[in-house]
Amino acid sequence: MDPIAENQTGRTAVITGANSGLGRATAAALAAKGARVVLAVRNLRSGREAAAELPGDVEVRQLDLADLASVRAFAAEFAEPIDLLINNAGIMIPPLSRTADGFESQFGTNHLGHFALTNLLLPRIRGRVVTVSSNGHRVGAIDFADLNWERKPYRAVAAYGQSKLANLLFTAELQRRLTEVGSPVLATAAHPGTAATNLLKVETPVLSSLAKAGIRLVAQNSEEGARPTLYAALADVPGNSYAGPRGFLQNRGAPKLVGRSAKARDEEVARRLWTVSEELTGVRFPLTVSA
Repeated sequence: MDPIAENQTGRTAVITGANSGLGRATAAALAAKGARVVLAVRNLRSGREAAAELPGDVEVRQLDLADLASVRAFAAEFAEPIDLLINNAGIMIPPLSRTADGFESQFGTNHLGHFALTNLLLPRIRGRVVTVSSNGHRVGAIDFADLNWERKPYRAVAAYGQSKLANLLFTAELQRRLTEVGSPVLATAAHPGTAATNLLKVETPVLSSLAKAGIRLVAQNSEEGARPTLYAALADVPGNSYAGPRGFLQNRGAPKLVGRSAKARDEEVARRLWTVSEELTGVRFPLTVSA
């Protein structure tokens, strides 16, 4: 049975980057089934425009994952229970830039921002944390000596791969910690395959047009690309599951559980990355073993 066919009335979903692309498609699917959906977006105007076109109970709140002060403010203002936290927002292969806290923009936004957000919201989460990764994690490596590209020459694709690998290592270690303290919350991950969204940002307008044209030849649309996220959020799957398209090279098709690289299964690296992420963000795992 398609998990999204089930009624979601009475459940609250928080989705980052939900004003466009995969996030918006995910929000639309959940809202259409009765969920209360909170669009956590950097640009409030864009978020409100998206919300006006979505069905059901949709709310917009401001969140800039590239600014830990914004992440803390968002979490501090969120008092109600959360059934689904969907860490969807991300940036892809931009020129070198840095977050408000000095992190390389892809590592800071795609990983550290979501790391901080999840841990700050975790006491209020009662269902699942779904983090959107990418097939690009396979080209990534966690360079603990220079996570933020301060010494080596910047390579945008490698930086993106590192951030997406970090998403999967984060999911694995989060699930390990949740299990350790006896929490019923599940941590899962998903990737959309090749999806035609506005995530791809290339330096020149000409290259951007060529890149988008090439992607559209092989890509799924946003609604199709969102299906693995919805599967990871709603299907009967174990913690630390990873969902993606079932088609050739996981580029497109109906969702299923898929494999990940050996680097993404390295438990020691996952634990070390968690510790470093706590040090960089000042945010720690908040749960303890229940009495």
